[in-house]
Amino acid sequence: MIRRRTAAGGAAAVIAAAVALIAPWEGLRTASYQDIVGVWTICYGETHGVGPGQTTTPEECRTKLAARVAQFEAEIRPCLPPELPVETRAAFVSAAYNIGSGAFCRSSMSRRALAGDLPGACDALTMWVKAGGRTVPGLVNRRNAERALCLSGLD
Repeated sequence: MIRRRTAAGGAAAVIAAAVALIAPWEGLRTASYQDIVGVWTICYGETHGVGPGQTTTPEECRTKLAARVAQFEAEIRPCLPPELPVETRAAFVSAAYNIGSGAFCRSSMSRRALAGDLPGACDALTMWVKAGGRTVPGLVNRRNAERALCLSGLD
């Protein structure tokens, strides 16, 4: 059974929960760097428009994270059932932030959720633990945390 905390708070509650989940896993870096697969990154895992030698402030990073999480939430909304608990949706937004909206919408997470198998959709988070073709312990830990949050929204 799905908890009925889905409409109260709406997207704002999902975004707040997703930001709280994403920030510690991504970590704050105010100077651009290349991530594990060589993608230029800054702030809390931001890759859009990032190149070498860029710097920013922590405040700018927090603002950018909230805006990008809102964008990802909107992008994956059509790929999920409309009524989901805040925790479950936030876990999926966190995954999408990390793997991309397109990959999320083509994933077994989305397919299972749309088919009504929400526990299976939460379990599918744990399939996304590779970067550059190899399993990354940090991604294993992150996906386990996302899965736990995802399942916590389900009765």
